[in-house]
Amino acid sequence: MNSEYWTRKKQTRRRVLQGAGAGTLGFAAFSLVGCGDDDDSGGGKLQLATPTPAAGATPIDPFAGAKKGGTLKLDNSIDPPTIDPYGNVSVRTKTMANYVYSRLMKYKTGPEFKQGNVRPTGDLAEKVEASADGLKYTFRLRQGIKYHNIAPLNGRALSIEDVRYSWAKATDVKNSNRGQLAFIDKVEYPDDRTVVMSLKAPNAAFLDVIADASLLYIVPTESESGFNMAKTMIGTGPWIFESYQPSIGFKFKRNPEWYETGFPLVDAVEITTIPDYANRVAQFQAGATDATALNAQDLTDVKKAVSGAQFGPDTSVGLSFIYFDSDPSSPWAKDDRVRQAISMCLDRDALTEVAFNVKAIKAAGIDASIKYNNVIPISVKRWWLDPQSPEHGETGKFFKYDVAEAKKLLSAAGYPDGFSTTYQYTGNGYGLEHNQVAEAQIAMLQALGLKTTTDVQDYNSKYITQTFVGNFKGIAFGLETSFPEGSGYVLRLFTEDPNNHGRVKDPVLEKLAVQQQSELNEEKRRQVFHDIQRENAKHMYYVPSQAGAGTRWVGYQGSVKNALEFYTQGYGAGTELHPYKWKA
Repeated sequence: MNSEYWTRKKQTRRRVLQGAGAGTLGFAAFSLVGCGDDDDSGGGKLQLATPTPAAGATPIDPFAGAKKGGTLKLDNSIDPPTIDPYGNVSVRTKTMANYVYSRLMKYKTGPEFKQGNVRPTGDLAEKVEASADGLKYTFRLRQGIKYHNIAPLNGRALSIEDVRYSWAKATDVKNSNRGQLAFIDKVEYPDDRTVVMSLKAPNAAFLDVIADASLLYIVPTESESGFNMAKTMIGTGPWIFESYQPSIGFKFKRNPEWYETGFPLVDAVEITTIPDYANRVAQFQAGATDATALNAQDLTDVKKAVSGAQFGPDTSVGLSFIYFDSDPSSPWAKDDRVRQAISMCLDRDALTEVAFNVKAIKAAGIDASIKYNNVIPISVKRWWLDPQSPEHGETGKFFKYDVAEAKKLLSAAGYPDGFSTTYQYTGNGYGLEHNQVAEAQIAMLQALGLKTTTDVQDYNSKYITQTFVGNFKGIAFGLETSFPEGSGYVLRLFTEDPNNHGRVKDPVLEKLAVQQQSELNEEKRRQVFHDIQRENAKHMYYVPSQAGAGTRWVGYQGSVKNALEFYTQGYGAGTELHPYKWKA
């Protein structure tokens, strides 16, 4: 059955390339989930993205009856800080870059791939080989790749110098994401189509890191002086940049010379910036946009209002947390019990209800059980340790809502009357769900005895450029970047990574964060991740919270085909999903 399925799928792909059209999407256009399986550590050619349909499953033809043409109309809540893919760590920047710029690797998508088994596959690399010891990976680039036909590149061929130049930008000291690539010892370019990466030690997440849509984009050498990447975008990806107007939106058109012949299927993508959530919903209900993210509270009403619309659940990236400044004179720097008390003053069940309307969703017959984030988000199921499980051990008690016990801890730490501090978060960066949790936590902190002054920050001018990277005073609340593999979270939070938000320096956690990379045994690696979560809970350097910990919803017009059948992780929707969508 499997061989027949893949033969038929290849035949279907050929029909599409001959003019039928096809479709793909995924929820990651709106929420960003990180998860995935380990790669083989053996030598020879790696088998990338090789799905096997479940026994007895009916194969799905994602391209049956597909059409070409039309415009996919999406929305966006806020402008990116910059459109330069190396100019900022923001999700807003990376998401837009993914339409235009290619990577060496991307994620393979299709109906057979679901959360937890999306695997890296080649983007500019047509194949990759690993050495037997897992210390060297050789990427062979595709032939015939051209840049978009825009001055000053004018459709010139991709060169190995572009890869060399891009690697230098990705690892430049000014790039705060460089820490995610620090385990790579050296990169060599033996000929004009080959890239060889040597690792300091075997790394279970290597290909996921290279596929991560946050890190290595291949940009042209002309961006040094020929054009300004902060003002225009010229790449080799599936979409050609047409325009960007702040507060208005983006326009992209299909790249007819993309290496996946026949794709993208729609002629254009338009992304309209609509800051107000209610307006985004209204535009969707009016048919002005093809898709929008929905809060759980609005799901039933929108479903009634939009005939033929499609709605799908999505476990979001999930990792939200309270974090602290690194001033050694701050109360939390003096005693772990201050941070433990702050964790215990959070009513996580109430926070989840506020953000995800759990009771109403349950009443509608939909599974909406409440689970707690750890310092690894719920969505990364392979590595997440349930704080409410016996496996969490003694440190699980610090996730329990107990204000009386929290006050005892605070008093024992020397603050019987609490203390004054600033509580800060971005009000326009992460959406209503985040803001609802952020605001609800204020009363909980005050009930503990903290006298808080609230600073609601602009995402672009202050939060992402200062607070997110640890330049703040007081207590902060925010969301973590979506990583396609669990190692990204712990490396950022517990090592010398420039984006270590709380500038945490703990030798035990740092050692564990590095150790999980080189542990190739699945079960042993899981135990390292669990140890990290227990160890963080013992100190509560990062206090996990519930924004993102429940089920989000996304709505699509009925005219968008394959809207709910395709899934990716991270910020790669522009390359991994949208080229395959089609509109009836």
